[in-house]
Amino acid sequence: MSLPIFWLQPDFSMAAVLLFFRLFFEACFLALQQLFGNKLRTLLSLLGITIGIWCVIMVFSAVDSLEYSIRKSFEQLGDDVVYVNTMPWGEDPRENYWKYMRRPEPSYRDFEAIQANCQTAGKTSFSVFIGGSNTESKLGQAAGVFYMGVTPDYKDIFGLEFEQGRYFTPNSFFRGQNEVVIGYEVYKALFREGESALGRWIKSKGQKLKVVGVLKKEGKDLINPINFDNVAIIPYNTARKYINLGRSAMNRGRSSISVKAETEVDVEALKTELVGVLRASRRLPPKEEDNFALNTLSILSNFLSSIFGVINLAGLFIGGFAIIVGVFSVANIMFVSVKERTNLIGVKKALGAKRYMILMEFLIESILLCLFGGAIGLLFVYLAALAVTHFADFPIFLSSYNAILGLSIAAFSGVIAGIIPAYSASKMEAVEAMRAGR
Repeated sequence: MSLPIFWLQPDFSMAAVLLFFRLFFEACFLALQQLFGNKLRTLLSLLGITIGIWCVIMVFSAVDSLEYSIRKSFEQLGDDVVYVNTMPWGEDPRENYWKYMRRPEPSYRDFEAIQANCQTAGKTSFSVFIGGSNTESKLGQAAGVFYMGVTPDYKDIFGLEFEQGRYFTPNSFFRGQNEVVIGYEVYKALFREGESALGRWIKSKGQKLKVVGVLKKEGKDLINPINFDNVAIIPYNTARKYINLGRSAMNRGRSSISVKAETEVDVEALKTELVGVLRASRRLPPKEEDNFALNTLSILSNFLSSIFGVINLAGLFIGGFAIIVGVFSVANIMFVSVKERTNLIGVKKALGAKRYMILMEFLIESILLCLFGGAIGLLFVYLAALAVTHFADFPIFLSSYNAILGLSIAAFSGVIAGIIPAYSASKMEAVEAMRAGR
């Protein structure tokens, strides 16, 4: 098959541009004729494209929304923070459960060693999780308040913001004073909303604590690594009054060390230095493997990306079948359209129309038909996203990227569906076409 001279030597003159727009608008007009002249046939044929685009883009939109919600929930962990734990986040805990159970918990001695010897660490925090406890004030009660003891840098590492009051003073940490910072939901349960809680006393586990701060409301995220709305934060030395911080099995999983990298320091460089500092602190022989794990947000991000990639591929695979059916349906419309306009094709050829003009005319018509089906599919995606957001309380959005992707898939489907009918129309001879069209 020889290529038209128009494709080999493109003509960008004003006449060629005007001709292209004339062909384009004529193809649009004929496409609309197909839509409104044979409504039922056209809509049934476009149903495959519509369903296919709906399936693919709905899955992509749901996954993007889910990924956005999860990543937003993880933002409080910080992408420049290294977490010292007993096991790595990216591994199935069932694979080496007993190995990790034998590892010692991150200790306050480890925390002090990092503070003293790690040059690439900007801020370091040690936190101990005391667990849930019923809490009461003179005005109300709150069940299952999550208590945790922290060191001074905890506020800066996790970016705590305050609705009322302040964080603890250095003296509060040093003396282990009975002071507490509470989350917004705890504040609403214990006090009248709108009133100041500062200076008020609350009671938990036999200890009276003075409220010095109330955290800003976080709201509901899909995943909350730490639910600061339902937390009560106290100084580390105050927490020692609540629980025994020894190596008891009852205390496993309660302590954590968070290390924020110094400004302009690479996280990997921080991790490398932390390995040396922790091995020295724990007096590990050179040949013995590390008995700790250093985790970063990138581990979770990579894990999530692989999962969402598989889900997206599954959505493309499922929607692809509907799109293939739609391509065959549109191709059928185009063959019928060519058959109905055979006489008109012959007249155009007799009047001097080139092969590429006929081919372009039918190809544009096919693309426009598929774009129409794709637009309907995107409309259904938008309506479904609104319904899910309203009734399921889970925000789903149709991004501009997914909308453009959906229309691009529809346009490509139009090219595939229309290329053979358009080519067969362009090959017709003028006299034979006029005879066959009688």
